[in-house]
Amino acid sequence: MKSLQDYIKDEQTALFKKYGAFFAFSVKQYKNAAVEGTQYVSAGSGMFCPADNEEALYEDLKNLYEKGITQDLAENGKEAIIRRELSNYECQLTGDVTNAYEALEDYGITFEEVQEGYVSYHRECVENDWF
Repeated sequence: MKSLQDYIKDEQTALFKKYGAFFAFSVKQYKNAAVEGTQYVSAGSGMFCPADNEEALYEDLKNLYEKGITQDLAENGKEAIIRRELSNYECQLTGDVTNAYEALEDYGITFEEVQEGYVSYHRECVENDWF
């Protein structure tokens, strides 16, 4: 099953290119990617963006993220997405669904729905010895 990142990665990369954003984790990487005379802002997680493009980049990324969520829900359905995140965060090992829930908050999925999904997911994990 695709993840949200699978739905948005190509368009996200195109947005980074469109707005001149890049990732740098050292001074050397920054100097290699930065365009002389352009003022950059740190956008977090190693991303730098020309100051003049920051607001537009964030707006387009927000819209892309929302579009990806809509597509994910349409193609996979709420139950399968909950199960995917329970597995992704290995909730059968921790017994805690908090991380899976936090990953799904923007989907409009409630904590109770994640807990309900966990019951059947955990049962299947026990039956198949997925520990």
